[in-house]
Amino acid sequence: MRSDKGEAIILRKSGKSYKEIRRELGVPLSTLSDWFRNLEWSQKTSENLNRKNLEASRLRIIHLGKIRGDNLKKLYRSAREEAAKDFSLLKHHPLFVAGVMIYWREGDKASKNSFRISNSDPVLVKIFLSFLRKVCGAEESRIRAGLLLYPDLDPQTCEVYWSEKIGLDIRNFTKSIVIRGKHKTKRVSHGICTLNFSSRFLKEKMLIWMSLMADDQLKI
Repeated sequence: MRSDKGEAIILRKSGKSYKEIRRELGVPLSTLSDWFRNLEWSQKTSENLNRKNLEASRLRIIHLGKIRGDNLKKLYRSAREEAAKDFSLLKHHPLFVAGVMIYWREGDKASKNSFRISNSDPVLVKIFLSFLRKVCGAEESRIRAGLLLYPDLDPQTCEVYWSEKIGLDIRNFTKSIVIRGKHKTKRVSHGICTLNFSSRFLKEKMLIWMSLMADDQLKI
C-alpha cells in the first residue's frame, strides 16, 4: 500500500473531492478512483459534494422583460461567461449532464428564446423537468407543457396522463394540438409532449454547455 493512502482516506472522510486530494498529496485521480469507488462511505461523500456544488451553482436565470439594446447584449455576454463557470462546477453532476444531453438530442436549437424539448417518453421529459427545477431554478409558473396528438386521442385524457407521469400541474399545460393529416390513428399512445421554458438567457448558456460537453467528451 502506498504510504499516502492513509492520508488520502482521512482527507476523503473529511469531505474532500478527488481533485482536492490530488492537489494536497499528488496522488493521481485514477489511483484515488481505484481506492474509493466501491466504498459506500466514499460514494456518500461524492453525493454530498454533488449536492453542495449544485446548491452553490444554482444557475442564474434572468427574465429579460423590457431590457433592450446594449444592455441586452451585455446580458447575453454575461450568460456565455457564466456558462463556462457553471460547466466547470457541474460537469460531473448527473442531473446537469442528463439535462444537457437531453437538450442536445431533443431540444430546439433554432429559435432564439424558446428553451424546449419534445419527446414521447414521459421519463425523459420528467428528467428534463427536474433539470429545469433543480439545476436551473426555473420558476414553476413559467414552465409550460403542450401535447401533439393524433385525432383518435382524447386531449383531456392525455393531458391528465402526462401531468401525472412527469409531475407537472395540469394548469401548466397549454391547449393540445391535434394533427390533421393522412394518419388519423395514433402513432404514440399518449402523444408527444413539448416542455418549454422561455428564456433567451438560459438558451445562450445551453449552447455553450453543449459545446463544452462535446470538447470534454472528446478528451476521454
